[in-house]
Amino acid sequence: MKYDIQSLKEKLNLLDVRPNKKLGQNFLINQSVCEKIVNAALQFGPKKIIEVGPGLGALTELLQDYKNQMTLIELDRSFAQYWVEKGFEVLNEDALKLDWTDLVGEGVGLISNLPYQISSSLVIDRSIDKNSIDFMVLMFQKEVAQRLQAKPKTEDYGLLTVIAQVFWDVEFLMEVGPKDFYPPPSIASRVLVFKNKKTKIENPKRFLNFVKEAFKQRRKLMVSNIGGIVDKEKSKASLVRMGFTEMARSEELSPQDFIKLYEDIYVSVKI
Repeated sequence: MKYDIQSLKEKLNLLDVRPNKKLGQNFLINQSVCEKIVNAALQFGPKKIIEVGPGLGALTELLQDYKNQMTLIELDRSFAQYWVEKGFEVLNEDALKLDWTDLVGEGVGLISNLPYQISSSLVIDRSIDKNSIDFMVLMFQKEVAQRLQAKPKTEDYGLLTVIAQVFWDVEFLMEVGPKDFYPPPSIASRVLVFKNKKTKIENPKRFLNFVKEAFKQRRKLMVSNIGGIVDKEKSKASLVRMGFTEMARSEELSPQDFIKLYEDIYVSVKI
């Protein structure tokens, strides 16, 4: 099936609905973009695919062969019902509030033309979940994608960067312009591919809180930022053991450095 603006508008009219701005509904209408996203997912040979926000099916229609191995998570009731009637397994729920325990596991992947307002939170949630998934192919606002792939000592480097790169190999797939959507957003977009690194970290939620504290105030020293949750002197000693000075700032540490610092502090400081 060719997916374009004409076929999309026909579906909208059939369902008697309009794009919901509150839900971040900007529908893909570029067939080539859709095919590249789906092909990037299929290269992993998934046993199961989860799609968040299928909407009118720009990606879903290309995955008909996986119908019995897919779960769609769709908050919009009209679209959820549409896919139920098409024979798909559908969860009419908020992806950020949903219990993913029975969905994730080995051989499971996630694809989505993400509503931009949930993109960062979804990546973080899927990163720190002990029962994670193998891969993700996701659309982001370009600025968010830059943060996900940022390097240390750059303006874009921060909490989202560290969490994403600790748990995933993050690769650029393609740029996507406003004209590739209906209605066209006012911003550029980018698709990234995430491959699970199977990183083992004791208490991932505590690690997330540790990184959050580290970037709480970027102008302050690392030891000052994390001083509220760990002893300053011992965190200074940990930094020095790693080859940094006690004056180091959070953006100087690579994602791997964050793992080492976290493990060193939480081994030496019983919290």
